[in-house]
Formats: sequence, structure tokens, C-alpha cells
Amino acid sequence: MRVPGKITEAIFEHGMREAPLEACGYLAGNDGGVVRAYPMRNADQSADHFTLEPEEQFRVIREARAENLKVLAVYHTHPASPARPSAEDIRLAADPNMVYVIASLLDGGRDIKGFRIVKGEAGIVDLEVI
Repeated sequence: MRVPGKITEAIFEHGMREAPLEACGYLAGNDGGVVRAYPMRNADQSADHFTLEPEEQFRVIREARAENLKVLAVYHTHPASPARPSAEDIRLAADPNMVYVIASLLDGGRDIKGFRIVKGEAGIVDLEVI
């Protein structure tokens, strides 16, 4: 998945604004290329997990469709842990076609990785920051 550097920067900035809570949102684009980030509210207001609000999800999906974009990934930050799915991330992953992007803020870091989570197994998705 290709992701412009300005979008990865926006994810880290969102994460820093929300820290110590997890920040979350959608990434949308076409043909494996992300063109837009949609920052969303973490309904759980938690430092270890997130929940997207259904009303906000529907609004963002409608907005993306109106721009001829498809939601390609859900992103969230890990304020104090590495950029890898937690046991809870794996347990709650509902869509095997979705890419789950995790950005770690650990020790001021800027590590970002993508995963597909299928039947409880997380596999790396190549993120090409362009």
C-alpha cells in the first residue's frame, strides 16, 4: 500500500494531539494508493484500545464515496507500545480485507506498519511511504 509522507505525518500529528489516548481513523484511496486520511474520534477514550463511532464511520464512508474513494485501511496509534497488533487488536479485527495501520509513538518514535489480520493471525502489509 502506497502512503504519501504527508499522510503518515498527519497520522503521527493526530496521535500526538490525542496522546496518551489512542488516536484512530480511516485511510482512503484507490488501487492500493492512499490519498486521504480521515481522523476520527476514539469513542473509548482509552490508551490501550479504540472504538470508532458508527455514525462517524457512516459519515466518513459517505464522504469518501462522494470523492470516488474507497476506505483501504483503519489506522490507530500506540502511544506507549510498538507498531504491532496487540492481542486485543487481533481479537477485535473484524474485516479480513481491511489493512490495519498502526503508528507507534513509543519513545518519540515514528514507526508505522500495516497488517492484515485474518482468523487471529496478523501478517505484515508492505507500506510504501512516498
